[in-house]
Amino acid sequence: MIFTSPPKTRQTCFQSVVFSLINSDFFLKLSDMGHVFDFSEAVNYEQWFNKPHNKLAFELETQLMRDMLQPMRGESVLDIGCGAGACLTAFLEMGLRVTGLDPSTYMLDMALEKIGHRADLYRGYAEDLPFDDNSFNYACLFTTLEFVDDPEKALQEAFRVTKDRVFIGVLNRYALKGIQRRVKGIFSPTIFNHAQFFSVWELKQMIRRIMGQVPVSWRTVCQLPTNSGKFVQNLEQSKIIQRCPFGAFAGMVVILVPRLRTRPLTVRYQAKNTTGAATGLLAEKRMTND
Repeated sequence: MIFTSPPKTRQTCFQSVVFSLINSDFFLKLSDMGHVFDFSEAVNYEQWFNKPHNKLAFELETQLMRDMLQPMRGESVLDIGCGAGACLTAFLEMGLRVTGLDPSTYMLDMALEKIGHRADLYRGYAEDLPFDDNSFNYACLFTTLEFVDDPEKALQEAFRVTKDRVFIGVLNRYALKGIQRRVKGIFSPTIFNHAQFFSVWELKQMIRRIMGQVPVSWRTVCQLPTNSGKFVQNLEQSKIIQRCPFGAFAGMVVILVPRLRTRPLTVRYQAKNTTGAATGLLAEKRMTND
């Protein structure tokens, strides 16, 4: 007996196309990776924070970053892809010595206007950081990997310049909000057309390829709509809820293990002349003969 599927309606056809795209590389091929924000994009990005529910989402995300990174007051942090300075402000409030880097001059202008000279700002790219090894106690990539040309190289550079811990915050590929953003980009141009989304598992695999079996921990927030009331907001603070891998924002901390360059040590040893020395069985034999 041959089973045939019922004819697809327009709606079911649309659904099948959407869900097949979710796990494909379609978006990666369309997107212009290594995107640098222009003036209008920088302005729109900054205006995103003016909406109350977006402010709440950012508060949940920065609280997650603070809880996972656990920075010590007075130590140094590098914000890679600092944008208009939202995270720079949060780091300054933690009492850290702050450095920010971004490829967009428009974003850096906004950051300078926001925080003044309380942080050192650099124009540069995540894949080629202009800093020496172990220059900072902490590094942060907060929704930065989505817009870089080579995410793996960006992580390598972050690990190179950092001594203690690196926080990586990404837009979750498998969150409902992430799927909505990607589908919306099919029909109208958005900044997310230039973004590459990651899952918790993909990010962890990338870190393992670079650093091996270093300690890695992750959590997610924004599991539910941020305008759902105080009960949901308090629920988002639960570490049990944050272990769900489908929150809109995924945070991961990598604890760096010191790696030292070594080279073989040449030990010069010259054997002493042992002629006439009585050792071992020979000594015992001589004592017996005596």
